[in-house]
Amino acid sequence: MPVDVLVGLQWGDEGKGKIVDVLAPTYDVVARFQGGPNAGHTLTFDGTKHVLHQVPSGIFHPHIINVVGNGVVFDPVVFRVELQKLTDRGVDGTRNLYISKKAQLILPSHRALDRILEEARGGGKIGSTLKGIGPTYQDKIGRTGLRIGDVLLPDFKERYAEAVARHASIAAFHNRELEIEEFEADFFSAIDYLRTLNLTDTEYLLNDLLKQGKRILAEGAQGSLLDIDFGTYPFVTSSSTVVAGACTGLGIAPRHIDKVFGITKAYCTRVGSGPFPTELHDEVGEQIRTAGREFGATTGRPRRCGWIDLPALRYTIMLNGVSELHLMKADVLDDFDEIRVCTHYRNSEGETTDKLPDLDALQTMQPVYVTLPGWKVDLQSISNPESLPTELKDYLHFLEQHLQVPIRIVSVGPDRVSTLHLQ
Repeated sequence: MPVDVLVGLQWGDEGKGKIVDVLAPTYDVVARFQGGPNAGHTLTFDGTKHVLHQVPSGIFHPHIINVVGNGVVFDPVVFRVELQKLTDRGVDGTRNLYISKKAQLILPSHRALDRILEEARGGGKIGSTLKGIGPTYQDKIGRTGLRIGDVLLPDFKERYAEAVARHASIAAFHNRELEIEEFEADFFSAIDYLRTLNLTDTEYLLNDLLKQGKRILAEGAQGSLLDIDFGTYPFVTSSSTVVAGACTGLGIAPRHIDKVFGITKAYCTRVGSGPFPTELHDEVGEQIRTAGREFGATTGRPRRCGWIDLPALRYTIMLNGVSELHLMKADVLDDFDEIRVCTHYRNSEGETTDKLPDLDALQTMQPVYVTLPGWKVDLQSISNPESLPTELKDYLHFLEQHLQVPIRIVSVGPDRVSTLHLQ
């Protein structure tokens, strides 16, 4: 059986966790392939909100195997807290959970370095979540990182001490100290807990499951515009957030990939620094932020808000080979008389383009908008796609025409039942 991949098409926070939860019952496996505790996947059902950071979003379905792949950077302290919260809610998060021995460990010194390096940037901060993600991926690429499998070795503490010594020298270069002693006891306690979980070579596990005919859903974190190669560099994350990252982050061959589900909001948001052509600095942007509860699931930071950006979406659809679109949070726009859609950019010379330019050019681009009528209907009260207002159907048709990809799911509320499947 093939692997389907779910990716965000904007700057993250698109609602991927909800869609994984909705789609999960039709799969045997949900596998997370990149990122770390800088991601926050929010799922709402039975009136309760659940936020996951490293645990795959299939964890609430007892028949599903959940895999943390080798492409993930893994904080054992955060992971133990997540599993405890699941236990408190009656969910056994350990039964069907497997963690790659090749995933990189986030150490307390990585988190300390993250803050030191971000502060050293001064006015050029990239908006790091300060979870240690960047320094951990740096160690991975520099071939000095520690991996999950290392916790099973008798000399793990010596390896840990060597890594901390390297990080201390970097901190000293910036005239700082790591100041991690108070966090180390909790870290090593979490490492002891980690050793009790299913640590394995997940690339073999996943490929064996494929041979058995099992259906796998690969779950991405962040969004395609934060991809280390193709995002709005340097205001990006440290991993490959596009569909290609599923291959290297799980150890599966490209020939196994079938459908690609692209997730986008009905508008656009961004957390942290970096260009955002359609950002709204007025009461409209604040109205979107308030209605959409646009505050980071991981950081709590208010998200920057703006209208949907089609040149950026066309770009990420192309990169990912998207099969179908899932439009999230349409209900956030219920009260607007008019909905604006950015179809092109215009530069200072008056020239227009429908392509996403490089960073320097993007920062000077102005959005070109088309205005469509709002639907002025409480979408959360609708459970049948046929009952959607004409104005929303026209909005969906407009997006499909310009993006050349069908919209198959429309989310009209936070709960898993507020998810409409279109034909």
